[in-house]
Amino acid sequence: MHYSRILSSAAVLSYAVASPLNLYSTRADAPGPTCSKADSSELSCHSTANVSNTCCFNSPGGQILLTQFWDSKPVAGPVDSWTLHGLWPDNCDGTWEQFCDKTRESKDITAVMNKFGRTETLAYMQKYWKSNDGKDDSFWQHEWNKHGTCMSTFEPKCYTDYQEGQEIADFMDKAVEIFKTVDTYKILSAAGITPSTSKTYTLDDLQAAAKKVHGQEVVFNCKNGVISEVWYHYNVYGSAQSGKYVPAPVVGSPSTCPKTGIKYPPKDGKDGDSDGGSDGGSGGTPTATPPGPTDSPAPGPTATGSPSTGSPSTGEEFSGRGYLNVDKGGCLISSGKWYTKGTCATYTAAGTSSGFTLKSSKGACGLVNGRLECGADVTGATFTASDGKLVSDGSPSFYASKDATSGHQETVYTNAEGRSVTLAISWKGM
Repeated sequence: MHYSRILSSAAVLSYAVASPLNLYSTRADAPGPTCSKADSSELSCHSTANVSNTCCFNSPGGQILLTQFWDSKPVAGPVDSWTLHGLWPDNCDGTWEQFCDKTRESKDITAVMNKFGRTETLAYMQKYWKSNDGKDDSFWQHEWNKHGTCMSTFEPKCYTDYQEGQEIADFMDKAVEIFKTVDTYKILSAAGITPSTSKTYTLDDLQAAAKKVHGQEVVFNCKNGVISEVWYHYNVYGSAQSGKYVPAPVVGSPSTCPKTGIKYPPKDGKDGDSDGGSDGGSGGTPTATPPGPTDSPAPGPTATGSPSTGSPSTGEEFSGRGYLNVDKGGCLISSGKWYTKGTCATYTAAGTSSGFTLKSSKGACGLVNGRLECGADVTGATFTASDGKLVSDGSPSFYASKDATSGHQETVYTNAEGRSVTLAISWKGM
């Protein structure tokens, strides 16, 4: 399971007597493959092209999760911080691969980090990437062996002048780097959600606090009503090592916490009234596996389910972040095409003096030769709305050459010109 922190029973080798890896320090300044702008132009899980360069495009594990623990019993990590669990490459449909390459599994992460001069990262890991049984290196081995070996951009073929173990050091670096960007303790504290021996919290409050910073819902997991873990979802432009991470809707297993009465116990037995915490991670491993699929995430909006099917919700304002639903079923993906089988793209609607603009992860949305398109090279258009429907050039009607329910991605047009399907597009705010 994703959750399992348990690890091999082999004792952790000490640095002093470890493998010859410890004898060298050859840090590489640029981790991973060098990806051109063109190679990095497709967002994982959202590609509309047949991407063949999996050194610069994460596939099949394009839904990358940064996972953290809150361990209060037994305590692991600083009392004012969550701890790092791992970086997981889930597939774009909620499934995942595991233990993908036995030949590259590690038995000594500490030695690898020292070999490549990642001593600062290692020191951080020793404080914030903790196992609740005290065997931190075995825990790190488990995370790399199970998850890291399944990330396509970390394969040795993706490196120039590859050195054995280089991808392992890069994986650890990236997990720590992303972990530092989402300090869950501070995120929750800013919303008045602090560890307490008496208070309880609602799942809605936890989600609202996380979404305010992350921009998307996350997965909170509980055991017997006690919070134990959080999963942040991302898609990536380019390689997992050096690409751009974009917060993504949840795909996979949902939060296991109850809607109300969630306990957030302090690690030191005292109520946490401070406004912040340390600059990084937090507590160790959950002592039990919550229900749900092995190691995997929670369901985000898909083109075949809420919020994207059915009639448009009349009257909802095009503002902030949301989804563009199609009345025939499905929604618009990030390129602006209509789709019914995949994950709905997140759009941003920003008001102007005469209406609003739309933007997806691919770029601004506009009209290109009568087609609705979104991309880095698209000149943004100003749209309006009428009765909750998107309006372009005064009309709430859009068109497609055929029905996308067949599973094809269909171009959306602003004129009929013999096209057989008429569409209405509405906004569903997040």
